[in-house]
Amino acid sequence: MKAAFYTLGCKVNQYEAQALARQFREAGFTIAEPPERAEVHVINSCTVTSVGDQKTRQLLRRIRRQNPEAVIALTGCYPQAFPQEAMALKEADIVLGARDRARLLGDVERVLAARRLGSACRVAEVCPHQRGEGFEPMRAEDFAGHTRAFVKIEDGCDQWCAYCIIPKARGPVRSRPLPELREELAGLTARGYREIVLVGINLSSYGKGEGRTLADAAELACAAPDVRRVRLGSLEPELLTESELSRLSRLEPFCPQFHLSLQSGCEATLRRMNRRYTPAEYKALVQRIRAVFPGAAITTDIMVGFPGETEEEFAQSLEFVRELGLARAHVFPYSVREGTRAADMPGQVPAPVKERRAREMAAVTDESRRSFWKAQLGSTQEVLFETLREDGAVVGYTRNYTPVLVPQGQELPGQILPVRLLSAGEDGCAGELAK
Repeated sequence: MKAAFYTLGCKVNQYEAQALARQFREAGFTIAEPPERAEVHVINSCTVTSVGDQKTRQLLRRIRRQNPEAVIALTGCYPQAFPQEAMALKEADIVLGARDRARLLGDVERVLAARRLGSACRVAEVCPHQRGEGFEPMRAEDFAGHTRAFVKIEDGCDQWCAYCIIPKARGPVRSRPLPELREELAGLTARGYREIVLVGINLSSYGKGEGRTLADAAELACAAPDVRRVRLGSLEPELLTESELSRLSRLEPFCPQFHLSLQSGCEATLRRMNRRYTPAEYKALVQRIRAVFPGAAITTDIMVGFPGETEEEFAQSLEFVRELGLARAHVFPYSVREGTRAADMPGQVPAPVKERRAREMAAVTDESRRSFWKAQLGSTQEVLFETLREDGAVVGYTRNYTPVLVPQGQELPGQILPVRLLSAGEDGCAGELAK
């Protein structure tokens, strides 16, 4: 019997889908790659934006049209945040939230057993998150098509930013015990993964209330047998301390790429967002990182058009971002999210204004990205090669996550080799293998 998995959203969702696929595989299922036909289809949903919810519903309906007899399960953040809305979607035979994934395999088998007996069976139950719930045990073993492995070490968020529904979808902060992390790392490195990316919903909160910190998890990952690289997922800037940076700097496999969520470079806007830092504090952190990690990549997310954002506030944010010299940024316009405080705030910015501001901000961050790449020309960097293109060129990434293309290298994917960077274009740097 075959099961197919569909993942929407973040790297944590990608990890969780792989962990679910592992459970099904161990239960005797063959994992199908969409659009291959399967008896079971599992949608691991995202609810960061209302557009994400819409994509989930569209995917659910398409799968039902194409597979009228299949068992379809909807799980993840969308049902958890909006349980009544999700449970009303009759195309799904099973509706479970992000908290109930451990039940999924059993519920699928229950529905399949009922069908074999000629009975109708539907499972739709979403349990709310609770204080004190533990970290959900799960383990992934295969990231098909990837040379790096994602490892989830944290779940939940207590920040309650004004625009964000994720605390409702993911619940309180929970952290993975270090012995469980050590066991999974050993399995991944035994299967040949040399780069590990530690991910979480609010990764900086790892170990909160438990006497552990993110540096403890990074040290454990860097000490795993045969690990060559360790990266961190997205970080909240106010939670990355000087002590943490000092510990990270002593880890040879640690990659100097820091994704520090900014959202806005205007202090007044950040206050309305309920963010916990000022632009000055963010800039000071960037300076400390660059002092400890020369050549580090600083990447971020930037929102424009948050309720109440005036032209003056946007100009402050734009100038602040221009001064930072970012390596990469995801720029996006604010979108109303039902269930958040920002949805009811006054001063909603018209769509055309948000779109224009997004274009202006993206132009600044694009120029910063090109400047970051050009600054590395002439240097020799270690590159983990990943993708072989049809034209024979191969693309990989440096330790600071600069994309690098080498013209010919059919045998290179999966290898880490020194490359001299010769030129920079719109998609990264080009280079040649160092002699």
